[in-house]
Amino acid sequence: MAKPTTALKQRTIALLNQRGVTLPDIAQLVIFLQKDYIKDLDADLALDSVQTVLSKREVQNAVITGIQLDISAEKHALLEPLQTIVERDEGLYGVDETMALSIVDIYGSIGFTNYGYIDRTKPGILAKLNAHEPGIIHTFLDDLVGAIAAAAAARLAHDDIGEQDTPFH
Repeated sequence: MAKPTTALKQRTIALLNQRGVTLPDIAQLVIFLQKDYIKDLDADLALDSVQTVLSKREVQNAVITGIQLDISAEKHALLEPLQTIVERDEGLYGVDETMALSIVDIYGSIGFTNYGYIDRTKPGILAKLNAHEPGIIHTFLDDLVGAIAAAAAARLAHDDIGEQDTPFH
């Protein structure tokens, strides 16, 4: 049974869309992560899992906060040295990854491994978000989108009965 969509979830999805990220984009990342492990995985199942992850208030709060920080950085509204750090997406600035990890933590260790992999490979929409185009800042968004996909993939892995059905010797 699907949960009703809340105003906060609707706002979260609207902000993702405004920043150039659609839910099917995130679902494609889920397929990228789990296609070799879940035999019946399709776009609808992946999208449903993304929707379920986005139903969590903790996820909504992280996404809205991260997008606000990216927008504020685009408007040069952050205090220095934070403004420069976020503009440059400096490698040793880990707050963006820490926010993302709060999302993947919901689904355990497989969420962490999925996130680490997708954060390094940057497939699909993540490559676009990480392009560092002048005037466009996605320091937080690329990590948050990757985390949503990693959590949705982990959620599907937890629900997959394939390994559970393997007889023990």
